[in-house]
Amino acid sequence: MPVLPKIQTACHRIALLALLTTGLPGLASAQCGGNFGNFITGLKDEAINAGYSIQMVDAFFDGVSQDPKVLRADRSQGVFQKPFVEFSRHLISQDRLTRGLAKAEEFAKVFERIEATYGINRAVLLAFWAFETDYGAFQGDFNTRNALVTLAHDCRRPTLFRPQIFWALELYRRGDFDPARTTGAWAGEIGMVQMLPGDILEHGVDADGDGHVTLKTSAADALMSGARMLSHLGWRPNEPWLQEVTIPAGVDLTASGPAYKKSVAEWEALGVTPRGGKFAMRGTEASLLLPQGHKGPAFLAYPNFDIYFEWNQSFTYVLTVGYFATRLEGAPVYEAGTPEVGLSSDEMKELQRRLQALGHDVGAVDGILGANTRLAVQKEQDRLGLPADAWPTGALLDAL
Repeated sequence: MPVLPKIQTACHRIALLALLTTGLPGLASAQCGGNFGNFITGLKDEAINAGYSIQMVDAFFDGVSQDPKVLRADRSQGVFQKPFVEFSRHLISQDRLTRGLAKAEEFAKVFERIEATYGINRAVLLAFWAFETDYGAFQGDFNTRNALVTLAHDCRRPTLFRPQIFWALELYRRGDFDPARTTGAWAGEIGMVQMLPGDILEHGVDADGDGHVTLKTSAADALMSGARMLSHLGWRPNEPWLQEVTIPAGVDLTASGPAYKKSVAEWEALGVTPRGGKFAMRGTEASLLLPQGHKGPAFLAYPNFDIYFEWNQSFTYVLTVGYFATRLEGAPVYEAGTPEVGLSSDEMKELQRRLQALGHDVGAVDGILGANTRLAVQKEQDRLGLPADAWPTGALLDAL
């Protein structure tokens, strides 16, 4: 069976920067653009002023170049415009499930250590491993140093990528990074679970005991490091993250979405029921997620699901990863229902422009149904007397 495509997503991990060590250079720097040679000279000067030797700095930047493929990849993330059902079916296959279960057996001792140390279910790490690199089969072939320098020079998000250059330099000093040969995702992620240099410095674990954190070739290092990062981000040990549910007709849709929470008992009182079995955790709050509206799939998201958004900001992506983890635990294929037809990319942009005209903050007009657009859609649906499920349709566009 053909390998399904890898989804590169590091550009969504801006929230992690605030958690990283502040003793390294570059955190406050946002210089970008201009002559590329002058830009590199500035980086070198900053590194030398921070205490790195001239020889080390010269060796690190030797042969550095801009990579136009990186910029093209950064500007063409159309995959995130796909709705949940299409996106998840694109990524989830029986082959990935089968190989995931085999990996669980192969690395059982590593997962036992993870569960004992961090209380993170092995299915959670397996799902990230599957979608980030197809269990390590495709880790990206972009030169990591060049990718980071290219994105830092570009003025879209310099505060995200410029510090990563210096963290890569620190990894180089430690012997865990080769500026000429280390490769990964277009956005600078490295290894089987795709971590940025700063993440590796902060959360990397030498799980196999060889004296190095090697996320490209050591599954033990990669999985333990990913688990440590999730734990640092606030993962609640030995608790669930996601569960498919069925919603009754007439449920209060204005309370749906990741921004709103009710106790599980309150959802149950409203007629929300687990699809088979019982609620995974009754004594907590949860969000009702309707990725394609009230006629599509429905899930109850427990507190641990919020941590997925620290790893990635795409609602569709994290819901797919979380759902795939439940499948690895034996959950059935979700009930797709009969979702209403959504909007095309151009229609979504027009919707965002109309929402902006009404005073809503939807962020960039990019045709992507992000968190701010969902909230604005939900508010307008409620105002107009439409089902307030945050799923934009032609009826809403016409009504606006």
